[in-house]
Amino acid sequence: MKSMSGGDAIIESTVANGVDTIFGIPGAQIYPLFDGIYKSHIKLITPRHEQSAGYMAMGYAKSTGKTGVFSVVPGPGILNTTAALCTAMGNCSPLVALTGQVPTSFMGKGRGHLHELSDQAGTLRTLIKEAITITDSQSTSQLVNEAFRLAQSGRPGPVSVEMCWDTMAQISDYSIEEPKTQEEKEPSINLDEINAAVKLLVNAKKPMIMCGSGALHASEEVLALAQLFNAPVSAFRSGRGVVPEDHPLGVPPVAARELWDEVDVLIGIGTRLEMPYMRWGNYMSYESAPSYGPKLIRIDIDPKQMEIFQPDVGIVADSAKACRLLFDALSNKVAPDVRRLDDIACAKHTAWQAIQKIQPQLSYLNVIRELLPRDGFYIPELSQMGFATWAGGLPVLKARTYVDAGFQGTLGYGFPTALGVKVANPDKVVLSVCGDGGFMFSVQELITAAEHNIGLITLVFNNQGYGNVMRDQKMGYGGRFSGSELTTPDFVKLAESCHVKAHRVFTPQQLKPVLEMCINNNQPALIEVVCERCSETSPWEFINMTSSLQDKGVLRSTKAS
Repeated sequence: MKSMSGGDAIIESTVANGVDTIFGIPGAQIYPLFDGIYKSHIKLITPRHEQSAGYMAMGYAKSTGKTGVFSVVPGPGILNTTAALCTAMGNCSPLVALTGQVPTSFMGKGRGHLHELSDQAGTLRTLIKEAITITDSQSTSQLVNEAFRLAQSGRPGPVSVEMCWDTMAQISDYSIEEPKTQEEKEPSINLDEINAAVKLLVNAKKPMIMCGSGALHASEEVLALAQLFNAPVSAFRSGRGVVPEDHPLGVPPVAARELWDEVDVLIGIGTRLEMPYMRWGNYMSYESAPSYGPKLIRIDIDPKQMEIFQPDVGIVADSAKACRLLFDALSNKVAPDVRRLDDIACAKHTAWQAIQKIQPQLSYLNVIRELLPRDGFYIPELSQMGFATWAGGLPVLKARTYVDAGFQGTLGYGFPTALGVKVANPDKVVLSVCGDGGFMFSVQELITAAEHNIGLITLVFNNQGYGNVMRDQKMGYGGRFSGSELTTPDFVKLAESCHVKAHRVFTPQQLKPVLEMCINNNQPALIEVVCERCSETSPWEFINMTSSLQDKGVLRSTKAS
């Protein structure tokens, strides 16, 4: 037992869970918690907006697989982070949010105390995995440990921990328990499901694998399974790089669509399968099971996924374990088809040639890919450059190096998320590539980057508007631009006023030496890329592909190069 405040106890319990960094903004109800941070060895990153604290923690988590932690005041503070929380829930990032509450005697009274919500935990439960309230101070260590366990267990996601103002400040005797290193309570794998999948795969002629964030830790196992057949491995967003896209079996999205019509068995690993059954199908009509296409095998740790979208065979399991079981069962039953390597290479070549029309985005992405190391990180944004990467414009060469918002499509997530990625990976190259619209959501964090010397390189493509909205309004609404045209600041002067080195370029050729210099410096930097409004070629024909390139009239190459 040790005499300390409730805030100290929360922080000591957080340290016991291996946390080295917290992103947060102090306030009245959580002063004792931040005093605990001061007395600990935890690194504190203080952003200028609470939403950024949540995004930074998400970037830290998504890029490492470790639990990201942030702390903000209750009420409006925690509500300011909910866009980040729902994004982290969607893209399966393990987070723990530490927050406060009104004094104990005010709980549930609706008296109107500072930052009071009628049911803070209940509100958060509609968005995240769990919201934990510490009512008994002696259970602090146990409940903090439980929060970290829940964040990582099953489908990873965010969990919040709250403690009342007076409890957090009161000095009491606490016992800090070490987290139990026990085998996680994963569902036992049903061998009948494995055997059913084996039966489908033994007879498969052209299987394909698609990965999501649930496969990020299983690169070796996924590749080993794919090599049994020479099966192409693809992904839409989070699963990019599980098999590198410059590997003979690594296939970017458009190339996967070229191969799709001949696929007879699809293995979805830790993915919601948005790309083949929504982006390549009817995006506006929900189906509970595939109404077309190949036989479907799904591997997912979350049993609910098998009800939301029903496969022919559903394996509820950790993806690495399930892939190993399938590999062991199939290794002496199947053989790789060497002809598929030619098919895959041709599809990749055809797709790459076809998407070159997405200009000027592809010219800029080619420069970025040339300079970005294999283990460097690219954090896109909901922008013309970001959507071009959805079409495969940036080959992803390693798992976790492409950090996307997932299905929430959260405008403004990119820059603060990238700051969290760089904090977690200080010796790696990290690029945030934004449009001017999304960047302005958290532009104030330029000063955070400077203050903490976060060596993030931020590219702001300035077309003075919400480019995608403008295109839609031009094409579908007679060019009636409503709320989509923006006046932008001088980004170079703005960055320099925040003590961040800044540059302005107008072409891909000008970008290359500037970006190379910024990479070598490894200091906070901003590069404004000036674009003509509405000048970008739309990438959407390569994202929502209801038919293949061949069907669209793009001839299939007979020889890969």
